[in-house]
Amino acid sequence: MAGLTRGTRAPSGYPRGVGASRSAPRFAVHGPARTPPPNRKKPVAVSAETKERHLFGTDGIRGRYGTGWLAPDPVSALGRAVGNVLGHAGTSRALVGHDGRRSGPTLEDAIGRGLSAAGFEVQSAGLITTPGLALLARTQPFDLGVMISASHNPASDNGIKIFGAQGEKLADEVELAIEAELERDASPVTEGNRPPHVAELEEAYLAHLAAACDGLDLTGKVIVLDCANGGGSRVAPRILGRLGARVVGIACAPDGENINEGCGSTHPEGLREAVRLHSADLGIALDGDGDRCILVDEHAQLVDGDGILTILARHMKNTGRLPGSRIVATVMSNKGLHRALGDADIEVVTVGVGDRRVVEALRREELALGGEQSGHIVFGPENHFIGDGTYTALRVLQAMTESSRSLSELAAPFQAYPQVLLNVPVASKPAFAEVPGVEDAVAAAEDALAGDGRVLLRYSGTENLARVMVEGADQDEIRTLAGAIAKCIAAGIGSAE
Repeated sequence: MAGLTRGTRAPSGYPRGVGASRSAPRFAVHGPARTPPPNRKKPVAVSAETKERHLFGTDGIRGRYGTGWLAPDPVSALGRAVGNVLGHAGTSRALVGHDGRRSGPTLEDAIGRGLSAAGFEVQSAGLITTPGLALLARTQPFDLGVMISASHNPASDNGIKIFGAQGEKLADEVELAIEAELERDASPVTEGNRPPHVAELEEAYLAHLAAACDGLDLTGKVIVLDCANGGGSRVAPRILGRLGARVVGIACAPDGENINEGCGSTHPEGLREAVRLHSADLGIALDGDGDRCILVDEHAQLVDGDGILTILARHMKNTGRLPGSRIVATVMSNKGLHRALGDADIEVVTVGVGDRRVVEALRREELALGGEQSGHIVFGPENHFIGDGTYTALRVLQAMTESSRSLSELAAPFQAYPQVLLNVPVASKPAFAEVPGVEDAVAAAEDALAGDGRVLLRYSGTENLARVMVEGADQDEIRTLAGAIAKCIAAGIGSAE
């Protein structure tokens, strides 16, 4: 199986994608999830426990555009494989969309060609967020959705995220079945038409967002909005404007190359400056594909995912909307989150990193709220277990309105414990215990922290990075400790560059 970052660059002038010959179905403004159609093909029986995935990572497929599997020819073959595994007897329908990268429409067309070759009727939502596409795949007459996005990665990268008929990410065994199908036939699909764009889809998503905050009136609010020049650049300003806010948009004009470029949830500096300049009530920053949300309060102070979880959990408990007085967070969450929620008698269920683990815990424990420090916040049944940055921002605005309190007042109970996170480029990902010097460096750090802090090492699931997180009482000390561990990792594994 070919890798993600190595391979032959796709030739220029590649044929455009495939679309449906039928007219678009009528779209309900919003409604309950559909029952999956009968006679769906069962995936090839492949054990996720015994076979390693080569193509899919922890969040779909991601890498540099034009290399490996992220070139038009291989993506068309992937579309056919997905269609063969997930299609069913009769007409199957697929929805595709992209986050605004220059390569997005080309890959959207290629995946559509492949899906059409497998018997799917394919339609396009065009520029959209990942959660918007997942929501539409669930609530509209589609059997699967495919989002072309590399999330918070630079414009030179792209990726593919696939959702089932319930808007859910694919199970490991389904991804393995798709890889097995590709091993059987990886030939490109070279003929087909572009999937037709259906404008009503965006309106259906906007209606869902409006219904989620029914009665919310933002008249008089000044909101600075940073859409990272990505998938939320049309939808997010429109919904805030419809609710009465005066929206000051920055990084809301994707040109194919500027996504995540010094903007968005990973670069909030410009948002903070704009909040000060416009004396705004708050600032909202999404990431490139719109599933993350970071906020800036009226004093231009950052409110990250842990702060947002604090606001939402306490408000939901006060209004009787937090089942069991429990939420889900990951091991990366700050100690300050546990303190702020513990003071409100709210328990934190801790899971490993990744929104998939958060969703699994929400379903298993029958809870309503979970998320990550990065700003990926997931609501349970009320938003179909989909993490949506725009939806999250609306729910925080709703909490502000219902409590008649500012963002800084709502966020005040969360006091972040000093924390340092370093990203170390790596060439491979062996067990950390096998990297010379790392165990000793971690032991030295833990001795120095003397029980008042923690060390966490992990590899990124989507990039060639090792992440070193150290938390403790003294910022200078933990920065030194994290640096020592990072140095050992860099020396022992080597750079990915």
